[in-house]
Amino acid sequence: MSCMRRDNESSVSEFLLLGLPIWTEKQGVYYSLFLVMYLTTVLGNLLIILLIRLDSCLHTPMYFFLSHLAFTDISYSSVTAPKMLMNMHTQSQCISYSGCISQVYFFLLFGCLDSFLLTSMAYDRYVAICHPLHYTTIMSQKLCFLLVTVSWVLSCTNALLHTLLLARLSFCGDNILPHFFCDLSTLLNCSNISLNELVIFTEGGMIIILPLSSVLGSYIRIGTTVLRVPSTKRFCKAFSTCGSHLFVVSLYYGTIAGVYFFSSPSISNDKDIIASVMYMVVTPMLNPFIYSLRNRDMKHALEILVNRIKVLTHNH
Repeated sequence: MSCMRRDNESSVSEFLLLGLPIWTEKQGVYYSLFLVMYLTTVLGNLLIILLIRLDSCLHTPMYFFLSHLAFTDISYSSVTAPKMLMNMHTQSQCISYSGCISQVYFFLLFGCLDSFLLTSMAYDRYVAICHPLHYTTIMSQKLCFLLVTVSWVLSCTNALLHTLLLARLSFCGDNILPHFFCDLSTLLNCSNISLNELVIFTEGGMIIILPLSSVLGSYIRIGTTVLRVPSTKRFCKAFSTCGSHLFVVSLYYGTIAGVYFFSSPSISNDKDIIASVMYMVVTPMLNPFIYSLRNRDMKHALEILVNRIKVLTHNH
């Protein structure tokens, strides 16, 4: 289905999303697959939030940040997945102008928030391993709330800045987007985008590079602390404490770097779209499994919840 354009105007009222690079006859299979993945993302992350809320043993800084990360992953995936699934189901690729701009805003908001929360979690792990005696003093409830609040404020400001700069463009009357969602890079296809590009490379680059540098710095300090007094037991404890977070960080920043830093015009746009699916659909789905399957406390909290449900159903 084609989208309508505004008559006699250079701007557009709707956009046409070309969607995923898949054969039409396989749409049904991929629709089912992505639906299952999205539901797993929502239910898995909701379960993490529920377990942390119910189990008082999980009321620690690490799980405080993890509950916010789980909420962010649900929101991040919900920005694009429902619209993508609806388009696949109805065979209509249209998205309104306001819907597209809103999608860009929330995509940037939750993507940036994800980055800051991963940084806060890395700092928490650094304090736990490098300054264990002062952990409770340093990672106070006040500091945890401050880190999350600052993350939200910076993320909202960053998203609003890019969205306002985007809204001033006319889009040259071109309403076809070779993507499954309104990605900022695909919308910047007009001639007068020098200011947008400048902000993306300076402020946008800082939003990615500074948190990533902080994460790497934290893990370098953790590594030097562990290796200072080599011990298998100490190494295993550090790995069990940081392994899950390090894997999520690698997955998150690896796919983003693949799309925004290492892609080039010579590389097929289809590869960029597949990489986008990785960090917008696959990574948020994997996070609950990564954190729960490798974590003894989360497993214990899940067992308690299951036992509670069994008692309640038995009594009724």
